[in-house]
Order: sequence, then structure tokens, then C-alpha cells
Amino acid sequence: MALSKLERRQRIKHRIRKIVSGTSSKPRLSVFRSNKEIYAQLIDDISGTTLASVSSRDKAIAAGSKGEVAVAVGKGIAEAASKAGVESCAFDRNGYLYHGRVKALAEAAREAGLKF
Repeated sequence: MALSKLERRQRIKHRIRKIVSGTSSKPRLSVFRSNKEIYAQLIDDISGTTLASVSSRDKAIAAGSKGEVAVAVGKGIAEAASKAGVESCAFDRNGYLYHGRVKALAEAAREAGLKF
């Protein structure tokens, strides 16, 4: 029996989360994308807190194509990370393939100075 898209992503997500974990010095950069929006947050898994978060729903993010918005969110999360005193992080693609909007967000965050 074939897995649904959601079940397949959940399996990949659990496989990634077994390995990727965040600390206060090196938090996990988690990406979630819906059909309409994209969200990124820096998470300290040890204390269970979110250090910084940016989404396409924020007023500061300008409207545009989904790819352009993902780039803006990537730059925004890098700025929020520097304000929170974070220089490097562990990237968690959350079960999504590393291409398209997820890749655009990651590369924009790297260009803006976040190391992962």
C-alpha cells in the first residue's frame, strides 16, 4: 500500500529529527511551508523554547511570488538570529525536499550571515 504525501513527509521528518537537534548555542532552524505561507523558527530543543521566528505572514515581509517571499523570510530569520546572539544553527527541512522555496529560504539565510 502506497503512503500518502503527508505520511511520507512524516516518515522523512522523524528520520531527520533523530539526528538533528538544537541547543541554545546552536539552535535548530525549522522550516514549515504550506501552500500559501512559509515559516522559519530557531528552536532550542533542550529547553523547548523558540529563540526567534519569522513568517511570510509578518507585516515586514513584502508581497511577491512564493520564491521571493521565501528569500525574504530567509533574510529575516538571519537578522532575528543575529539579534538573539545566534551565529550558527542546524537546518531542519522538516521532511520537505531541499529545493524550491525551502532551498531559497536556506540560501538567503546563509547569504545573510547564518552558518549551517
